[in-house]
Amino acid sequence: MPLAAIDSRRASELIWRFRDLRVLVVGDVMLDRFIVGRVTRISPEAPVPVVRFQSEHVRLGGAANVAHNIAALGGRPSIVGLVGRDRAADQVREQLTATGIACTGLVEDRQRPTTEKVRVVTERNQQVARIDYEDDADVSGAAAQALVEAATAAGRAAEVCLVSDYLKGTVTRSMVESLLAAGRPIIVDPKIPHLDCYAGATLVTPNHHEAEAATHRRIRNADEARLAGRELRDRVRCEAVLMTLGEQGMWLTAPGAEGSIHAAAREVSDVTGAGDTVVATVALALAAGATLSEAALLANHAAGIVVGKFGAATVSPEELIASIPLPT
Repeated sequence: MPLAAIDSRRASELIWRFRDLRVLVVGDVMLDRFIVGRVTRISPEAPVPVVRFQSEHVRLGGAANVAHNIAALGGRPSIVGLVGRDRAADQVREQLTATGIACTGLVEDRQRPTTEKVRVVTERNQQVARIDYEDDADVSGAAAQALVEAATAAGRAAEVCLVSDYLKGTVTRSMVESLLAAGRPIIVDPKIPHLDCYAGATLVTPNHHEAEAATHRRIRNADEARLAGRELRDRVRCEAVLMTLGEQGMWLTAPGAEGSIHAAAREVSDVTGAGDTVVATVALALAAGATLSEAALLANHAAGIVVGKFGAATVSPEELIASIPLPT
């Protein structure tokens, strides 16, 4: 059964409350680099396209993109994550500073590179190749301790904590336990190998493929989504589950609220970073006093906007309000 739509007046009230709400983002900080060019022929050396370079630009990715989304919606994010000592780390700091986000929670580990995804794309936004620079081993030693200490300190000042787990080594059981000790609501954008680490979280937000892998179930209709949501909530031992199901929308399993949310997407340009927008919106909505169902409905509208943009994009409060239809 679909969840009831959120009233536009209530939505506007919640969205304007986002301003200056403090959200701690902990997770895998990344830099997204785009090399853009034009393809006119296939290489004579191998059956691959030849890309004639036109431009290059960088954007925040992973947990850094989540923080950027929170800032764009009016919130006050703080971020705790891991970087190396390299050019990519410098560019992450520059990008964060440009959006008004402090970099004091970034822990430097000289033994590993900053996670960087380099995408070669055409002028029509078609991806040709991707190169990943990363070390995805779990952080350890002094760097691990520094991350926990930074998260513990920042968690005390936050109204909501958000874990952005991309399996790049930052998120560990001790990290999540330190956040739980702060006593704040915790939203987790999860990865399947770490499901046991998230026990006690307020909400986990797996995508369609992650939910199927975690429950060993196909999810093709409402009944299957209901069963998967309940099973996943029991396994993770969290309060609620919000599954993002692509073109099928979302499914929420929460105390007193269970049902589907129809996709709000208009024309899809790029789904990169849509999950970051979902968790950022949910975190701010909960901090603003929304119910879990209201937070999920707002996040669905935000995701519908961001997939119409290229790359890891953000949504403004004005865009989000405008996307919610007035009552008829």
